[in-house]
Amino acid sequence: MATTTAPSPTSTSSRRERRAGPGMLLPFALFYLVFLVGPLLYTVVAGFFDTSLLRSGLGDFVGLSNYSAVLGDAEFWRTLRNTLWFTVLTTVPLVLLSLVLALLADRFVRGRWFFRFAFFAPFVLPSAVVSLLFMFLYADQVGLAQEVVTSLGADTPPSWLGDPDWAMISIAAATVWWTIGFNFVLYLAALQEVPREVHEASAIDGAGPWQRIRHIVVPMLGRTTTLVTVLQIIASLKVFDQIYMMTAGGPDGSTRPSLQLIYDSGFVEGRIGYASTVSLLLFLVILLVSLVWFALVRRAEKEK
Repeated sequence: MATTTAPSPTSTSSRRERRAGPGMLLPFALFYLVFLVGPLLYTVVAGFFDTSLLRSGLGDFVGLSNYSAVLGDAEFWRTLRNTLWFTVLTTVPLVLLSLVLALLADRFVRGRWFFRFAFFAPFVLPSAVVSLLFMFLYADQVGLAQEVVTSLGADTPPSWLGDPDWAMISIAAATVWWTIGFNFVLYLAALQEVPREVHEASAIDGAGPWQRIRHIVVPMLGRTTTLVTVLQIIASLKVFDQIYMMTAGGPDGSTRPSLQLIYDSGFVEGRIGYASTVSLLLFLVILLVSLVWFALVRRAEKEK
């Protein structure tokens, strides 16, 4: 007579655990498909059609006409140049200053929480608040920035947001103050992972504080520096909020970024096909810059 054995509780529990994994990932997967993959596919497809907000559907198929129009548009190249210039103005100080501030704050055993709070607090402010704050600071004749420059002996202080030579620099300075706390916290967390034995051993060998920072600490923060740099480059290439609220792309288009061109083309002029093409090209620029930076870092690591 054949006998049947009941499944063990252990096997039943393991099967339930295996089912629980996909079930817990399902909400995120649906969110990912609907709000990221779906719009990305629509952007790629719309770039080949004369899509407009003024009519339903994708419109007429135009092939590569949108791409040739974008690449031949001087405004596209000007906004891309403005975006790259803003990226340079913000990435360099946001990486270097956050590292220096983290090195200084790491030397304080007590009160380290205060420095974390002080530097990270501006990062949680909305972009509208930061924009209004610096618009008051940069205001002509009555702004604090004007008074500071005048007190230093300048006869005619510049119009910080009204002069094409100073507008982007002024916005970049505001962005550095606003977002430096995020990179600062990343560096400070990485510094706390450096073993204290390394500092003690180097001090016994006669290395001074500057030598320890230059030859030991900074090389050990290489991966963190790579992460901070890539994240900052991507964030700067996607700039829109503070520029739109502080200057609206002016004066004379000197601060107009690529995302504002996408916004104006798609939602103001209704040219969704053209805006989708600009979006895809900007995505390729961000991807290319990130890949080049990763390749350079990996090559430097291999040479070491």
